[in-house]
Amino acid sequence: MAQGIASYRDLSVWRQSLDWAEAIYEATAHWPRDERFGLISQVRRAAVSIASNIAEGSARRSTGEFIQFLGIAKGSLAEAETQLLLAERLSYLSRADARALLLASSDINRMLVALSTSLKKRADG
Repeated sequence: MAQGIASYRDLSVWRQSLDWAEAIYEATAHWPRDERFGLISQVRRAAVSIASNIAEGSARRSTGEFIQFLGIAKGSLAEAETQLLLAERLSYLSRADARALLLASSDINRMLVALSTSLKKRADG
């Protein structure tokens, strides 16, 4: 496990990411059936990938690897945000629901950046 972290479950960014993935599942539950293997599947996978990469990174041997996985989580977050914006354009998601999910994703992004910055500072001494 990366320095100073007992478990990924102790990380608020992991917990918030998991909550966000659950919200994505709920939001996509009523999208058109023909999107089941398209946009629904893509946005769900991207959302789950965020918390998964935080967990996997925290279990790696080095802080550098953890930071790398946090970067992958940020990429998955950007992917999911893009898919939510498309869903809003396609009227699968209301403007209010899209804004709420995107606001939460901004919080997760800030937390990922803060954790990565903190780990870099610790690694540098």
